[in-house]
Amino acid sequence: MKKIKYKIIIPASLSVIVVLAACSKDFLNKPPLGTLNPEIVASEVGVQGVLIGAYSLVDGEGASGDGFASGASNWIFGGVASDDANKGSDPSDVADAAPMEDWTITPTNGAIPQKWKLCYSGAQRCNDVLRVLPLATDIPAEEATQISAQARFLRAFYHFELKKIFGNIVYADENLTLDNTTNTTDVWPNIEADLNFAVDNLPETFSDEGRVNKWAAKALLAKTYMFQHKYSDAYTLLKDIIANGKTTKGEKYALLPHFYSNFNPAQKNSAESVFAAQTSVQDGSSVDWGGDPNGNYGDILNFPYTGGPGACCGFYNPSQDLADAFKTDANGLPLLDTWYSGNHVSDVTTPYVGNLDPRIDWTMGRKGIPYLDWGNHPGDAWIRNPGADGHFSPIKNVYAASQKDSYTDVGSAYWGPTELVANNVNIIRFADVILWAAECAADAGDLAAAMDYVNQVRDRVTDSNTWVKKGGSYDAANAVYTGGTNADTYKIGLYTSFPSKDYAIKAVQFERRLELAMEGHRFFDLVRYGTAGTVLNAYYDRYRSIMPLKANAHWTAGKNEYFPIPQGEIDNLNSDGTERLVQNPGY
Repeated sequence: MKKIKYKIIIPASLSVIVVLAACSKDFLNKPPLGTLNPEIVASEVGVQGVLIGAYSLVDGEGASGDGFASGASNWIFGGVASDDANKGSDPSDVADAAPMEDWTITPTNGAIPQKWKLCYSGAQRCNDVLRVLPLATDIPAEEATQISAQARFLRAFYHFELKKIFGNIVYADENLTLDNTTNTTDVWPNIEADLNFAVDNLPETFSDEGRVNKWAAKALLAKTYMFQHKYSDAYTLLKDIIANGKTTKGEKYALLPHFYSNFNPAQKNSAESVFAAQTSVQDGSSVDWGGDPNGNYGDILNFPYTGGPGACCGFYNPSQDLADAFKTDANGLPLLDTWYSGNHVSDVTTPYVGNLDPRIDWTMGRKGIPYLDWGNHPGDAWIRNPGADGHFSPIKNVYAASQKDSYTDVGSAYWGPTELVANNVNIIRFADVILWAAECAADAGDLAAAMDYVNQVRDRVTDSNTWVKKGGSYDAANAVYTGGTNADTYKIGLYTSFPSKDYAIKAVQFERRLELAMEGHRFFDLVRYGTAGTVLNAYYDRYRSIMPLKANAHWTAGKNEYFPIPQGEIDNLNSDGTERLVQNPGY
């Protein structure tokens, strides 16, 4: 689905909407300059255009104030802020991201407003759909309900993103005014209400595969329940999705045969895709510096440095701790309690030589291991600052050498051909759904079901034909190597027993780290598990003497579960002396 930009006519953030409203009484009587005129778009074509504008921000780019921190992958908030990744590049490069690596972030940090403004812009585009829809007399009632359901799904999604990142937020629905703006109430019921409406009124299929359907709404509602620890409610939905769910194209949800197919631009919108940010290239949106092209602009920094795919920039390097998490024992099972002990994977002096989960080399680039069809990863030659960044490169957001110019942009001289990629960003994929079900089963004490769900995800990568190979040929169309020999000592096995509930929960949580690594989930998972302090501070202790940005790192309970609300937003909304936005505790 082609994305249409409405950067000028849609308000850019919550502060724009309500602060401008306070400037004069005339604002209440006529549309302010630069906002949507309902009479112009009050038709089926106009409403659909505004709805597409609401969809267009799912990728995290296209609103005033967006940037590297607003992308759909949440690589800063979910990855760099966790134990899965380092910021990358030089510490001073995009310096606003560095405090997210060591949790010295403050409310005046320049990165955090990007996500705040992007998500509120998305919510307001949804509200514009709902405001204009009743004025369009040429839309049949059934279609109008479906449009409303899509808008409410998207509004729930944008608020869900805000809630998990900032915690203490305002729910901006179509009835928001300056007088009822406050972030002192719980917004989970509002998110649930929008998603329940979407579940009840969305169809199972659409002709446009980029639209959300009933099953995507059920999945996001289940995720909302997971974040509130409503496991029983979530489990009911998840079992239904696993048994009956299907894509907007009508294809039953399934795990793809090849793990990396989930990150291959040639295979997007597959049977494993539940909800994804749609991307495109060569569509007239390409630019060199600035602007908002549609080719996964949010991850434009996250390529190897001066080599392989991309022309820059060496950000979002997988951590050594994540690499070590892929160690397996003699039975091919994870080292749940000791992954960080002993020699490190791919250590430059005394490397680990034991078994590895084969997903490691579909998750990160390692020295001497094939990096798709770009040849063997050369190690630190592709790392901008190994002392600060570590020794690994991201891979889930890149493209194969043989895909360049087909799945990259060709409309600009620098960013376009090298880093604008038609690679969808997975927001919810079916493996995610299965592992949520495993969590729910473990919580309920159904250890056999929890083990079965985990084994379903692991079983996908037990076939050695799906592993990374040396001396083979990379088939970019199907994301698999043909010929050659295993690139490392891979061994992955299935669990035969979950002996206790505690063991089951630990195994499920560890599996989520392995399966979903570098996909922006890790920090938020740790927070909802209630283990963020224990896990992250232990991680910092292991690496503070090695990694400069970890030297003073510390995660503080009761504070760092959420990021600070941007100080500029608080100042704007409270400028007349009425307190409408309250800062999160500890900041």
